[in-house]
Amino acid sequence: MSKLKTSLQMERHLKGVANHYRIEILFFVAEKPRVTLEDIVEKLKANEKTIGEHTRRLYIAGLLNKKYKGRFVEHTLSPYGRKLYNFLKAFQFTQ
Repeated sequence: MSKLKTSLQMERHLKGVANHYRIEILFFVAEKPRVTLEDIVEKLKANEKTIGEHTRRLYIAGLLNKKYKGRFVEHTLSPYGRKLYNFLKAFQFTQ
């Protein structure tokens, strides 16, 4: 039997994605797993420090996983990140 999330736990995930850059990052990582910070910066054409902070917040919110590969960090969606991505994708197509 699965345990229900508390309101505070759900808030953490929702606040983690409450920014247009973070939503774009979530979509990009979902479509191209194992991307580096440099890949995300290039795709979004944004400042590296800004994107670094947003990926950090997504990680803290439990929506991204990080795997260190030498001097690079690969990002993938966590299971919660995948669920939130699926919700946002469905929400994107509603009227």
